[in-house]
Amino acid sequence: MPQLIVSISGIRGVVGDGLGPREAVRVGLALGTHLGGGAVAMGRDSRPTGPMLAAALRAGLLATGCRVLDVGILSTPGISLMVRHLGAQGGAIITASHNPLPYNGLKMLSPEGHALGRAGGQAVLDLYTRQAFLEVTAERIGQVQAVTDGAAVHVEKTLRTVDVAKIRARGFRVAVDAVCGAGGGEMQMLLARLGCQVTMIHGEPTGRFPRGAEPLPENLGDLGRTVRESGAAIGLALDPDADRLALVDETGRAIGEEYTLALAARHRLTHERGPLAANLSTSRMMDDVAREAGVPLYRTPVGELNVVEAILQNGCVLGGEGNGGVIDPRVTLVRNSLVGAALVLEMMAERGKSLHELATELPVYTMVKDKVPLAGTNSASVFKAVRARFADARLDERDGLHLSWEHGWLHIRASNTEPILRIMGEATDESRVRAWVDEVKTMAAGKA
Repeated sequence: MPQLIVSISGIRGVVGDGLGPREAVRVGLALGTHLGGGAVAMGRDSRPTGPMLAAALRAGLLATGCRVLDVGILSTPGISLMVRHLGAQGGAIITASHNPLPYNGLKMLSPEGHALGRAGGQAVLDLYTRQAFLEVTAERIGQVQAVTDGAAVHVEKTLRTVDVAKIRARGFRVAVDAVCGAGGGEMQMLLARLGCQVTMIHGEPTGRFPRGAEPLPENLGDLGRTVRESGAAIGLALDPDADRLALVDETGRAIGEEYTLALAARHRLTHERGPLAANLSTSRMMDDVAREAGVPLYRTPVGELNVVEAILQNGCVLGGEGNGGVIDPRVTLVRNSLVGAALVLEMMAERGKSLHELATELPVYTMVKDKVPLAGTNSASVFKAVRARFADARLDERDGLHLSWEHGWLHIRASNTEPILRIMGEATDESRVRAWVDEVKTMAAGKA
């Protein structure tokens, strides 16, 4: 059966197996009807299916009288920023972010550039489901305007968050793996402005991903070799829409994407103390960073919008997710690889330490991530069995089932982007967390 995930943030699925131009037109019609016309900033990542879906989405928006401000191929944070920069009434991004090439999706943005809130998202979803669209007459059909300065606007905004002169003085050698996605050009432009000598691999935005789309350690062998061969001080790995950043140290070792947010937060707090926000599946390194600075850390259910809401409600100076997603409200309220890179480079410049040295200053935990297909699995039965097995744990049921102890935690939840049940855990003892995850995976298999 076709797998199309439809939610208040948009739609995502496999192109040709549930997702195609018909669905994209409907999203455009629904979003345009909700907005009642007006300007919509629209962009996409580099996937080969992007032009087709963009044409269909654009048609739906134009049919409702919207003016489409087309920013072209641009990172997700870049598109988010352009929504506010252009004064648009909303935004739309054609991307499946970290999903493999067969996937694509359409994500809707608020006038502030972050994911639509629950009320707005539900309103658009209702229009999409009922196909209750308000199309305009021929004389009121919308127009398209090409916008070409999105990358420059994003870079300029990011540069204002760091001491450019201090970073330039170090003349860092940096290696970048852009996975042939949307963010390579923006990252290269930023690093050039920061005085870095850049070695880029997989930089052409072809959308033909030469490695796994997620910037996980097992996918970063090419970047590790490039770091060693070029003598780079750091390697930066992006995902296809460049909202996630993983780091490779000067030895060529991928240190794990959980370190990106922890390092960025630790550095940010040396310039401005204030609350932090992170989701329930993010490493306890964030608790340690917050405790060290004497500031609160607000934990949220998984999902970028949940973290953004916590940032806004609590005046957080930084937030994000442990998948390498850093959210700096000074730039834009979505995960942002450019901000993450700038903050880590400034940290290296100010402290005069290597990335390896900075990473070893943080407590050591082992995180294990696994998954099982959701089709045929009774998640409620899995949760019940897990609760009974780990009856001594502290429970948080805001997002699936989160169990915690002094020495670690487990999180079992249905994915927002794929038909799978995610099983994640972290502990100071590697054998302990692997045993937890394996046991839950066995329980899930027994409920299939």
